Amino acid sequence: MDSLEEIRTIIESILLEYTKIPYAYGDFHSEAIFDRVRDRYVLMNVGWDNGRRVHGSLVHIDIIDGKLWIQRDGLEHGVASELIEAGVPKSRIVLAFKSPEVRKMIPEFAVA
Repeated sequence: MDSLEEIRTIIESILLEYTKIPYAYGDFHSEAIFDRVRDRYVLMNVGWDNGRRVHGSLVHIDIIDGKLWIQRDGLEHGVASELIEAGVPKSRIVLAFKSPEVRKMIPEFAVA
């Protein structure tokens, strides 16, 4: 799994699958936003729930220096596990939503 193009495609396919899942409540949906030029990938929730606006990122991944920086992971099972299942090595995944001190204690993942 060395190709940056292959990794981009994997991220996009994982996030696109979540846009197909309907929510059981509220009037909102998920949107996938891809910026291949800057290597930013976001899954957003957008809409309304019980009169309240829903607008926020569920998943945010940046590719920085060939590593996948998971900036936000609001998925139940975690996007990192789906990336690993798709063939991305743990050594290329940075759990950026965790503090640098905590990342050091998870040796199977990249620290930075």
